[in-house]
Amino acid sequence: MMQLVIKPETDSKKRAAKSARGGLYVAARGGRRAAGASKDDGTRQLLQSGAGTIIAGVVALLLMLTVCGGVTHQGPHTSSGWLALIVALMCVPFGSLLFLLGVAKWFRNRRTEQDPHARKGTD
Repeated sequence: MMQLVIKPETDSKKRAAKSARGGLYVAARGGRRAAGASKDDGTRQLLQSGAGTIIAGVVALLLMLTVCGGVTHQGPHTSSGWLALIVALMCVPFGSLLFLLGVAKWFRNRRTEQDPHARKGTD
């Protein structure tokens, strides 16, 4: 894992000459995650966001079919039906991709917990 540390320096004349960033010292530290460190890498958030977005799309689809006048071969009958169709067509694919990305990260995390050398570059 790579960490980026940006520290303001007190000796700005010395560092400003060396740094193009105007007195900011930028250091990159690499290393393994400590055993007790939290594994909050966004997997849970991806799964929750993806599932929530899919649910919103399915609810919009059900509302379009029932409350908003239904659908024929020419499309929804009402303006609210068209709006529900647009929301459903945006939420379902995007939520599915978010959810699939979360599932892939979950499987990767599970694999790296079982085999500590499964991660690239950590020999």
